[in-house]
Formats: sequence, C-alpha cells, structure tokens
Amino acid sequence: MSHNSDVPSGPTVWDVFGLAWPMTLKAIMLHGTVVIDAYLVSALGETSLAAMGLAAAIAGFVLGAILAFSNAMQIRTAQAFGTGDAVFLKSALAAGMTVNLAVGAVGLALILVLGRPVIDAMAPNADVASLSVDYLAIFSLVILGEAVGQCLSSYFNGCGRTKLPLYSFCLSVPVNVATSIVLIYGYFGFPAFGVKGAAMGSAIAICVQVGFLVYSWVRVDGHLRRVVGWRQSSFGRSLRRHLAFSLPIAATFFSATFATQICTLIYARLSLNEFAAMTIIAPWIMVTGTIGMQWAQATGIIVAQLLGKKHPEAVLDQFLGRAWRGAFVAAAAVAIFLAAVCLSANLLYADLNVETRSMLIGFVPILLLLPFPKGSNAICGNTLRASGDTLHVMYIFIWSQWLFRVPATVLAVVYLDLSAFWVLSITLIEELIKFPAFHRRLFRGDWKRADIAV
Repeated sequence: MSHNSDVPSGPTVWDVFGLAWPMTLKAIMLHGTVVIDAYLVSALGETSLAAMGLAAAIAGFVLGAILAFSNAMQIRTAQAFGTGDAVFLKSALAAGMTVNLAVGAVGLALILVLGRPVIDAMAPNADVASLSVDYLAIFSLVILGEAVGQCLSSYFNGCGRTKLPLYSFCLSVPVNVATSIVLIYGYFGFPAFGVKGAAMGSAIAICVQVGFLVYSWVRVDGHLRRVVGWRQSSFGRSLRRHLAFSLPIAATFFSATFATQICTLIYARLSLNEFAAMTIIAPWIMVTGTIGMQWAQATGIIVAQLLGKKHPEAVLDQFLGRAWRGAFVAAAAVAIFLAAVCLSANLLYADLNVETRSMLIGFVPILLLLPFPKGSNAICGNTLRASGDTLHVMYIFIWSQWLFRVPATVLAVVYLDLSAFWVLSITLIEELIKFPAFHRRLFRGDWKRADIAV
C-alpha cells in the first residue's frame, strides 16, 4: 500500500508564494506607472492627454507583442533551469533575446512607416497629431529597452529569481516619476518639454531598469557567455525550436488583447450609465486578476523546473494539489475585494449617477464567482504550457474568445439590448465554457510524462 509519507517532498505553497509575490507587485507597479504618467500629463490639458493616449495605444501593440514572447521565454527558461544544462539555459536566453529584439525592430519599422498616417487618421485635430508624433518618436527608445528588459526579467523569473525584476522596477518607477515631473514642467532650469517630457522620463527610467538587469545577469549568470555550443547543434536550430514553442503562447496573448479591445468598443453601444459602470469595473478586474495570474505563472515555472529535473509523477501531483488550493485562497480574496469595491460604490464614486452606482452594486454576484473558474483555468493553462502543450492551450483560448465571447457580446449589446449585468456575465460564462476543456486535458495526465529536453 502507498502512503503519503512514501512520496518525496516537493515544492510547497510557500515556494509558489515566494515566486508569485514579486511578480504580482511588479505587474501592479506596471499598471500604476501608466496611471501616474496620465495623471502627470493631465495638468497640461486634454490635448496633451489625448496625444499621449493615442501614441501609447499605438506603441502598446508592439509592447504587447514583446510581452507575449517574453511570457513564452519565461516558461522555456524554467524548463532549461530545471534540467541544469548550461547549454540549454544559454540557448534559451540567446534565442529569447533575438526574438524580442526582432519583434521590437519590426514594430519600430511599422511605426516609422505607418505611425504618422495612423495618427493623422485617428487624431481629433492637428495639435493632438503633432504632439502624438513627437511623443512616439521619443517613446521608441522605451520599446527597444523593453525588448531587452522584458527578456531578462522573464529569464530571471524562469530561474526562480523573481525579486530581481521587482528590484529593477523599484529603481525605475521613482526615476520615471521624478524625471517626468522635471522634464514636463521644466523645473531646476530644464526646459518645459510638455508631453514629450513624459516620454523622456520613461526612456530614462527604462535605461536604469535595463542597466540594473544587465548588471544582475553579468553578476549572477555571466559565466554563460563562456559556455560552448547550442541546444540543437546550432543557434539557427535552437532559434527555430524556441519559435515553435513560443508562437502558440504569443498567439494566445495577441488573441486575448484583440478580443478584449473589440469587446470594449462594443461596450460603447451600451447606455451612458451602463458603459460608465463597465469602464469603472474593468480596471479593477484587470488589476486584481494579476494576483491569480501571477500565482498561476509561478506554478507553471515550478512545474517546468520539476519536469526538467524529471521528478516522479507523485511529486508533480502533490505539488499541483498544493498550488491549486493556494489558487482558491487567492480567488476568494479577490472575490471579496471586488465585492467590497462594488458595495462601496456609493462612497467611492459618490459623484456618479445613482443608476451607475446601482449597476456597480448589481455586479456583485458575478464578481463573487468569476475569480474561481478563472484562477483554476489559469493553473491548468500554465501547467500545460510548462509541459510544452502550448497548441492545445492556444486552441482553447482562441475558440472561446472568437466563437463565443465576441459574438455573444455583439448579440447581447447590439441585437438583444441586454443590461450591463448580462454583458459582464459573458466573461464568467466564457470561463465556465473553458473549464471542462482545460481540466479534462490536465486530468488526462500526459503533461506529467512530457519530454521537455528537446
């Protein structure tokens, strides 16, 4: 008879927490930086704010692509780190950096060719267009910096050193805020650059962040520069293998981004009060959602490392059970927090219309349920990705988004004229639709026997 004591001790919930909390804080700080930049520029008036928003929206597509491939790099690095093979680790880093720089370069080329025409077509007036072009020209340096910085951050996360990327943000965020204030308004003898000053502050901050990450890598893993050889006999083959692993993960993120943007545009067809309520609750769902998502990503990192080390299936089962229980605790905390935000609508949003506040309070039943299937699906998705089963995860996300969420949103808003409550419930229904597909695949158990040493 088998006893639990016979199972070798594996990672614990605290190991997941040790990886997840720095990643969560970093994600929250990243969202907070965007809010701070908008706040600083808002004092310049609507024209400057609109210019920054337009330029940031265009740059956001490139940054989103870099982030998508960096997420794949994080899992690949965890697999390499688990094997203990220095050649594999060097190959993962070199391939990931090449992909990120290529994505950044292609993105900048597209901005150079199409940026001005797109801005001219979308800007409400010539002043906004001119300021937006100036901002985007300087912000291009941020794109290049993020290509390097996100790759190194993902590398450190995959190796389990999640505090280093957090430290880089702790350095860069104050620099961004301080330099932006000085350069926007012209303090200490500097010219007042206006909205361009915000882009300059971001560029200076990313230089500080990348400098810290490069220094940390040289100090911790600089010996990889002297490692001879590549994982797949040549760098070209290693790069192709990395792309084959990364593309499904990147496609999943691209699909999610575009589906969300389209649904947001459709929400604009709601009544003013309903659209306002959806606009208010969406950022809260996004920010609090980083808690469950980073927990799931930390779980995926550890699973990839365990698979790389070829731990027994019993250890994998034991660890995943622990991580899952932790995910439900995180989901409960998120659900309670979101419900508290909605129930406090009369206090937090006292200046809004009574009908809008009533709608926010009405969202409570959905928000109490949403974090649980969402968190469980995220655990499944990141575990399957860690085993290399990236295509199946991509298929689940894409068909649930494009065959259900987007058409259902169009039907609910445009044709059936349903209330905001039912429109928001589509998000919950989508998670419930994905639930059996994810869990059936995971419980089949093939991921525990995956050979990631390829």
